[in-house]
Amino acid sequence: MSFRPRTYLLVPLFVVLCSLAAGIFSGGGVKAATSEDPLGQSFKSFTKIYDLVEQNFADKVKPDTAIYKGAIPGMLHELDPHSNFFDPKDYHALREDQQGHYFGVGMSVQGHNGKTVVMAPFVGSPAYRAGIRPGDVIIEVNDKKTDNLTSTEIADLLKGPKGTKVQVVVNREGSDAPIAFNIIRDEIPRFSVPDTFFLKNGIAYIKIEQFNENTGKEMEDKLKKLGEKDVKGLVLDLRDNPGGLLNEGVDVAGHFLKRSEVVVSMRGRRSDSNKTFTARNENGTRDYPVVVVVNRYTASAAEIVSGALQDHDRAWILGETTFGKGLVQTVFPLSEDTGLALTSAHYYTPSGRLIQRDYSNISFLDYYSHANLEQKNAQDVKMTDSGRTVYGGGGITPDEKYEAQKANKFQIAVIRKYAIYNFAAKFFGARQDAKLPKGWEPDDKVVNDFHDFLIKNNVEFTAPDFNENRDWIRKELKREFYITAFSVDESRKVAVEQDPEVQKAIESMPKAKTLVDSAKKLMVQRFTQQARAAR
Repeated sequence: MSFRPRTYLLVPLFVVLCSLAAGIFSGGGVKAATSEDPLGQSFKSFTKIYDLVEQNFADKVKPDTAIYKGAIPGMLHELDPHSNFFDPKDYHALREDQQGHYFGVGMSVQGHNGKTVVMAPFVGSPAYRAGIRPGDVIIEVNDKKTDNLTSTEIADLLKGPKGTKVQVVVNREGSDAPIAFNIIRDEIPRFSVPDTFFLKNGIAYIKIEQFNENTGKEMEDKLKKLGEKDVKGLVLDLRDNPGGLLNEGVDVAGHFLKRSEVVVSMRGRRSDSNKTFTARNENGTRDYPVVVVVNRYTASAAEIVSGALQDHDRAWILGETTFGKGLVQTVFPLSEDTGLALTSAHYYTPSGRLIQRDYSNISFLDYYSHANLEQKNAQDVKMTDSGRTVYGGGGITPDEKYEAQKANKFQIAVIRKYAIYNFAAKFFGARQDAKLPKGWEPDDKVVNDFHDFLIKNNVEFTAPDFNENRDWIRKELKREFYITAFSVDESRKVAVEQDPEVQKAIESMPKAKTLVDSAKKLMVQRFTQQARAAR
């Protein structure tokens, strides 16, 4: 199946590699290289080197590894950090990710201590309906032992055509014998907007995890179902959002802007790369204040949304300086189910900022780790609609900085041991009914049992360590227990309600309202001045 080139704002990837064949591919066709031109000479040199490697290397050389994951990435990495080649497996994963659905049983799995364990079944999925629980250790899939398989390989076994059967055998804490589940695969939606709910006093919360083909519609539907007319303020959470499809970012930003206001512009070497995208729909009376929460891993299309709302003084930005990816990739489908994501343009916020960070004199590791949050281009100075100063060249700088509190020594030890997760698996393991009463909170007995569990599992801590972290322990136990007792959705809601940065966003809502009110006054002043000038 072939696809037209799509414009993506791709996640910064460490593991997705790039293609040599794609390096000579273009949307207008392929020009053959002759042995006399520089490109032809380069191919001849490459062929000689590859022949020498294949004949003399100590181990047998796999062509797909040498080419797909060696020579081609090396070439594309000379261009920029985001041009990528996708081998058949990577390209399929990209399409699956962007389409927002796949076919399988519907649960997240992860490798842990040499085993693959269930982290959570998705609400309403075949795995959820069958009764699979967090903490279940997958030991067989369709009679195939999983001892020597990675979690990725097991996840692939669980996928398959809709309506087909798969048997999953698990070991469960508290069960004397393995438990077999016979499951019928189904379509599993990957929601890019998983959470939308009211926090308090008319303030709503919405989380966007990425921008796939359904994100704009998902957000519209979720807000409509929530009752957007009753929203007095909105916390828009874009933390850890790596980006995705450009058009979906435009739709999300456009939801909060006036019709025809600029969202983003693209500029590239080819004339057809130069485009300006504007808000397409009239937002009516959507003038409630918005606080956008971001961090250093908010990237690409998520930065388009943040930058557009900041430049138009439509939202207050809270958190860390964002990633700083201002490059647009066009994805070209190639033969043999491969694809090339090639940087084809830069993107600019409505004020004209290029938010791409400089990557010319740093390593890929330093670029992706993004340790320097103060990077910006002092020469790229722009103004928002109301005259506030903003800078390009280093991501979106928040209007109000917020640095998440780092985990302390005790918390790190508990997290590294998966202690909360394992304790929850033990707590529910022997229970036939894994339900808890609505509004459940961990009591002193549960907390003390967890204390004993830590000692039994050789987690080193002192009595003062435990007592100082009791509040953190209660919150983490509640969050983890809710996954099994209710659902992963309810667990995320609990985590959001307990999140200090979300609470800070609620406190900052008056600042967002001031921006909206100031924008209205400025619009009236400009309209009045224009009317007087026309007389």
